[in-house]
Order: sequence, then structure tokens, then C-alpha cells
Amino acid sequence: MRTNKQMWRLAALLAVVVALAGCGNGDDDDNPPPPPAADEVPAAALASTQTFVAFLKGLAPNDTTEPLKLNGAVPPVSETEEPVEI
Repeated sequence: MRTNKQMWRLAALLAVVVALAGCGNGDDDDNPPPPPAADEVPAAALASTQTFVAFLKGLAPNDTTEPLKLNGAVPPVSETEEPVEI
């Protein structure tokens, strides 16, 4: 009788361990994408004139870093928007 109780307790403990092992952290989709290279203009900044100006305003002034590489990208222009101070 005592061995039977021990077997049930062991089986219950094993079931709890298996159930808890399945509760691992599977939130790999919530990781943010890596930041763009510090010496290149991200493609998202070239989507519109507003995003490009926002990107430029977000840059910290630093005379010791290398200039940004455009890699053939052309900054967006608009014929209808007013000029914005950078």
C-alpha cells in the first residue's frame, strides 16, 4: 500500500515537472530588429521627406565620426512641402 502511494506521488511529481517544462519562454518574435549600421542611412529614412528630416534631426552632432554613406540612395524631395530647418 505504501509503495502504491509513493508511485502515485512520483507520477504526480513527474507530471508537474513535464507540465512546467512546457511553460518555457517562447517569445522570440518580440525581439526588436538589430539597429542599422551607424555609418549608413537606413532605408526607412528615405521613405518620405518627413522621415528623412526626422532622421537627420535625430543624429547627434559629432565631428569625430565618419560621414554617413548614402550607397547610391537619393534623399527624398518634395515640390509641395515647405522647407524645414534641420
